[in-house]
Amino acid sequence: MQDTHISLAHGNGGRYMRELIDEIFARHLANPDLDVHADAVPIDINGGEVLFTTDGFTVQPLEFPGGNIGSLAVHGTTNDLAVAGAIPKYLSLNAFIEEGLEIALLERIIKSLAQTAAAIGVKVVAGDTKVLRRGEGGGLYLATTGVGIRSGHLPGMGNIKNGDAIIVSGPVGDHGIAVMLAREEFGLRGDIQSDAASVLNLTQAAMQHEGLRFMRDPTRGGLATVCSELHRATGMGVRLTQASLPVRDPVQSVCDMLGYDPMYLACEGRVVAVVKPSEAQHLLETWRSLEEGQDAAIIGHVDSNIQHVLLETEIGGERILEELEDDPLPRIC
Repeated sequence: MQDTHISLAHGNGGRYMRELIDEIFARHLANPDLDVHADAVPIDINGGEVLFTTDGFTVQPLEFPGGNIGSLAVHGTTNDLAVAGAIPKYLSLNAFIEEGLEIALLERIIKSLAQTAAAIGVKVVAGDTKVLRRGEGGGLYLATTGVGIRSGHLPGMGNIKNGDAIIVSGPVGDHGIAVMLAREEFGLRGDIQSDAASVLNLTQAAMQHEGLRFMRDPTRGGLATVCSELHRATGMGVRLTQASLPVRDPVQSVCDMLGYDPMYLACEGRVVAVVKPSEAQHLLETWRSLEEGQDAAIIGHVDSNIQHVLLETEIGGERILEELEDDPLPRIC
């Protein structure tokens, strides 16, 4: 890493963030139990099957169509456990509150957080609060830790094989565009709702398929970043078909107007699964039978004959999806 100072690009989920984690955090904190590429990791507590994850949340505005920073914190943390093959059970919560935040707003957010946790079946069992001086924060930052119980075989990138199918559980880019429109930037308004939601039903359904190789929720950096991670971890390429990608028309319209690519926009209630080819259609039908997965689609496959992430366009061309580097997107977390 050649940079001398931290930039926003170091938090966008792309190459700069990966290098920051690998070359500073992983290098100094290295131990056999540290996996900087995992959403959640197993920890051995008296022989128990426990998975553990931690996360931080900052978003502007604090409330947006379809959610707020409180519900987002619960969904984000528990979804990391879910895609790792766990059933979430417990959360800790750290709140960093900026001086001047309206108490009524804070209460709405924490009430939403509590309701979201209860709906998933998790309990907040520990926490801490800090108040920052005015001007030193974005109103409210949240940091969480999640603990879950392993519910079956652990999906992982090491299971992926050439030819495996790639499935996404629903339309991509909703969350990124919903948050951006909530800011009323660029003179645009809209009624697009964030996709922020629990993916536990989706992941538990997928875990019933023996051919399931791997799952990930495409948050920062979006679907393209998940595929880049697959490529780096396996040494095999990824071939995607644009015509198969589920993108809502309003999201695509905003992207066309502003020059964004929905492939790189954050989702907060979607799952990307890699599955044995012979079971792809079965998993697709399983997901489509659920309310959360009605728009699921098979979007591509792992291809060892290429050494990049390749998108076959609707007009018959091909485009390489590069790893996200700078921060050209509407920053939402």
